[in-house]
Amino acid sequence: MSQDYKYLVKIFEVEKAAKTSKEIQQQLKGALSAKMVARMKKEAIDCPVLNKQRPFLECFVCPNFQRRVRGEVHCLGKPLPTS
Repeated sequence: MSQDYKYLVKIFEVEKAAKTSKEIQQQLKGALSAKMVARMKKEAIDCPVLNKQRPFLECFVCPNFQRRVRGEVHCLGKPLPTS
């Protein structure tokens, strides 16, 4: 079986919930329950593409997000478009 991702990124808990933009919250409104979104707001990752800590919800809507498995994210690692 070939590997379809470049990075395996650990998810970790943070004390204070991260602020997320209204756009991200709107994207997740129909896909996830409010309880799950609230839990994910208290999680973060060290993004290998941006080289900084990011809230997990930003990672979840990123085009590089492949899947989340057992506290880890499979990331494609492709360059992100500048905006």
